[in-house]
Amino acid sequence: MADPFTELIPGVLVATAVPCTTTSTVVIGPERSCLVIDPAFTAQEVAGLAAALGARGLRPVAGWATHPHWDHLLWHAGLGDVPRYATPVCALTAVSWREDMLMTLASKPGHDQELFGVVTPLAATSIPWDGPAVQVIAHDAHAPGHGALFLPDSGVLIAGDMCSDIEMPLLDRDVPDPVGDYRTGLSRLAATAGDVRFVVPGHGHVGDSAELRRRIAADLAYLDAVERGEPAQDPRITGWLVAEHDAQLAYVRGLAR
Repeated sequence: MADPFTELIPGVLVATAVPCTTTSTVVIGPERSCLVIDPAFTAQEVAGLAAALGARGLRPVAGWATHPHWDHLLWHAGLGDVPRYATPVCALTAVSWREDMLMTLASKPGHDQELFGVVTPLAATSIPWDGPAVQVIAHDAHAPGHGALFLPDSGVLIAGDMCSDIEMPLLDRDVPDPVGDYRTGLSRLAATAGDVRFVVPGHGHVGDSAELRRRIAADLAYLDAVERGEPAQDPRITGWLVAEHDAQLAYVRGLAR
């Protein structure tokens, strides 16, 4: 299997899976150690990530799950028995959702169900490891306990399932104020924008600082339209996202009654 990684900048690797244009990010530390973020998507692809890191002589010492959706809680034995961190809310949600997510995982053959979703709650605002500084930006947009990561030394923002060029905001429709939670999440990510060189969305393509600002503006415009109860004119609403947009619009309209 070919090496799936491209070097975004020295010390930061990004791989893009075929399904859902899902990204996985690796931050390299001292002595070829590394932090593995959201390894995904198919079992073959996750195994390929592990093999590629081994071929590069890289040794995972920690993992990070940006949020508690199944495709961000995967792991492979080849990545090692290492701490896999998440925000406390994300870790708690992963436990409460585990049985339902395992039913979904059953339709995705080959994944290691014992390693799935085994994350350690991290209340700190940075990843505890010997590599480059990695700041945690916690919020509840898209999913409970969403935790984006920011690398201040290199200016890389690993945004989780936000700031995408191919997906409009996907709201958590199980909370009282999904739009408000999303706005809060965007504001916390936007606070880093002046220092961001590259943004890596959970699904989509890497963008530069200008692209990050454009995506945040597009996301805010989408939220404005949804709150007004208007069909959004957003070019990202295609394919399966059409039905998702319709469901979000109906949900927000229902909250306004």
